[in-house]
Amino acid sequence: MGLAGGVYNPYSMGIANFVSKFELSSVPHEVKHRAKLLFLDSIGCGLYGASLEWTKKLVAAITKIDQTKHCSLLAGLERMGPLHAALVNGTQIQGFELDDVHRKGVLHVGAVTLPPLFSLAELNPKISGNDFLRAAIAGYEIGPRVGLCMGQEHIGQGWHSGATVGVFSAVAGASNLLELTPEETLHAIGIAGTQSSGLMAAQFGAMVKRMHAGKSAHSGLLAALLAKEGFTGIVDVFEAPYGGFCSTFSRSQDRFDLKQLIAGLGKEYQLMNIALKFYSCVGSNHTTLDAIKDIQKRRPFSKSDFKEIRVFGSQVTVDHVGWDYRPEGLTSAQLNLPFCVATLLIEGDVFVEQFTTDCVTDPERIELSRKIKVFHDPDITKRGSGYRHMVRVEVEFEDGDVESETREYPRGSEYDFASDEEIIRKFKTLAKSSLSAKSADKIVDMILNVEALDSMKMLLTEMSG
Repeated sequence: MGLAGGVYNPYSMGIANFVSKFELSSVPHEVKHRAKLLFLDSIGCGLYGASLEWTKKLVAAITKIDQTKHCSLLAGLERMGPLHAALVNGTQIQGFELDDVHRKGVLHVGAVTLPPLFSLAELNPKISGNDFLRAAIAGYEIGPRVGLCMGQEHIGQGWHSGATVGVFSAVAGASNLLELTPEETLHAIGIAGTQSSGLMAAQFGAMVKRMHAGKSAHSGLLAALLAKEGFTGIVDVFEAPYGGFCSTFSRSQDRFDLKQLIAGLGKEYQLMNIALKFYSCVGSNHTTLDAIKDIQKRRPFSKSDFKEIRVFGSQVTVDHVGWDYRPEGLTSAQLNLPFCVATLLIEGDVFVEQFTTDCVTDPERIELSRKIKVFHDPDITKRGSGYRHMVRVEVEFEDGDVESETREYPRGSEYDFASDEEIIRKFKTLAKSSLSAKSADKIVDMILNVEALDSMKMLLTEMSG
């Protein structure tokens, strides 16, 4: 095994074999239940994303060139072709910094995995809830492993993993649902890999950052559909020393770990390491917000009671979110750590209600953000990707006292995962802008009992509003 046309490819082939042959029979109950909760969270994020400005612009552009009506959108009246529907639905799910994140793999998994499956299930009414669950879990397992292989240096070099690593979750789920052979799946993975691209500079205000996950969903679905027709791809996409995914994106022959691609595959579920968000901002900011809340429990304080707040974190945290805030759009507002801290101290929370268009230029928040400083702590960086979000927060008060709090992981993380009730509550909060309470209840029931669905069409119809 591991040879295709004389090419040594044990890792690419190992993933292809797993994806093609994956079945639910050996999946523990707790993994399947966690998957359903992750589905529900992503769908809620997508329903909220339907009304956002960038979603409307994307839909307007696509409907001018795509008049097909095969697939629906989350909470959308429009219908379009399957590839474009995957693009839009992925954009909606990742559209407001609300969706899940695999911290070590640095990936928003649901936004790239689920949209291709929505499209395929709409095209084929014979696809059952059981089929959907199986394919989704397969997809959820692959993207994070590619992220682990590349390490946190991948995003540190300026690549946005949702648009690079994300294609592999997308293509894995789609390949499984299409029941591709191992060889076809291998080619699909190679086709997906060559479509990988996404730049972190998009975080500084550009709408296109919202679309990165959607583009991965689009690319992964296209790759699987092409492979099903016999279209060939790079059969050693991960191993290739020249022009391969790992060698090219790391600019090296050794700054990646291929063993991570198949380590524990089918036995240790990376799906269980996916965290959920309860702040409407990038995941790197959540530990700091939780730490400030913890300090406030010990010593209540407001925006006028402190001299400076100092946040010490990994180099990736400093680079990703620690820059001086510039009012360049909602994207930059939700990604900038000092601005999000200022939002918490002024507004009392950091959720969807706090990020309206006019907040971007709010002089009070901008002025307060200048009192929050972010510094690199080499000891945190040395701990590796598992502690990428770890921070030590110091609040220096006007009277000279300093309160400190260290947070390794945020509320909702894999180490402090939310309860079913909290996840359902978040879903209903996000869904209420586009669906009735009755419809939201139906979706919750169908997702939590997805194996009972003879056809996914019922759920897709309800989700479209």
